[in-house]
Amino acid sequence: MEEKRRADKGFSSDEKAEGPSDRSFGLVFTAVFALIGLWPLLNGGTARIWALAVSVIFLVVSFARPAILAPLNRLWMRFGELLHKIVNPIVMGLMFFCAVTPTGLIMRAMGKDLLHLKKDPAAKSYWIERQPPGPAPESMKHQF
Repeated sequence: MEEKRRADKGFSSDEKAEGPSDRSFGLVFTAVFALIGLWPLLNGGTARIWALAVSVIFLVVSFARPAILAPLNRLWMRFGELLHKIVNPIVMGLMFFCAVTPTGLIMRAMGKDLLHLKKDPAAKSYWIERQPPGPAPESMKHQF
């Protein structure tokens, strides 16, 4: 029997996310196609009948035979994993180059050394005494 994943454990790069149930997948797509079908009504247009028909089909299949939606559900999950592999590095790169890098360059230009990384050959030690001292060592035992 497969062990359930604990909440504090993350995914490794080769693990796949578990998809939603076939019924909930069908209900989500029912709502999506219903919105597509009814959206023109907000601007005084006519409803998109094809989208409403697809919405009704998804609704009926979701309740009558949700297993029919399993291949679409798996395909949708694979598409999501593909998007994750493409979009995630782009977003993380943008965050790094648009936020972290300029912050570091500005701090360096201002002469700041927040991590105290500059070497001091005259220093006996790089240990920083804490003032006031931290919590007593006894308070760290039996925390829970």
